[in-house]
Amino acid sequence: MSKSKHTGAGGPSLRLLRVGENVRHAISAILARGDVQDPDLERASVSVSEVRVSPDLRNATIFVMPLGGDADGVVTKALNKNAAFLRGAMAKIVNMKFNPKLKFKLDPSFDEASHIESLLKTPKVVEDLAKPDDVEDPLSGEDKGA
Repeated sequence: MSKSKHTGAGGPSLRLLRVGENVRHAISAILARGDVQDPDLERASVSVSEVRVSPDLRNATIFVMPLGGDADGVVTKALNKNAAFLRGAMAKIVNMKFNPKLKFKLDPSFDEASHIESLLKTPKVVEDLAKPDDVEDPLSGEDKGA
């Protein structure tokens, strides 16, 4: 039997993570140099936060976040429009048997982080965090304040 492409926990293998990281560095370098001749990308500063590669290494989903956001989706559309050029430029940097097809998506983790930050600043949570630790520890049954 062949080895599984995923670890026991259901996550990607180390090989997939390593390939994704190499692709991320290559795409970041290409975008930082400004090699893409697109008016929508010339004035945008794009951060490549994560790359997820499919187990067969044929597809890569690249999560990006333009500086200042991308509410209209202009930058991600421009990146997807120029995906073939970026794939060719990446092939010169990353040595792979197959160069994956690139698909760019807006990274939702930044919105998630700001949502969690806003939840932590709600009055109820702030009140709970400000309470003293004089309460009885439910696991040990001992009073911490004494």
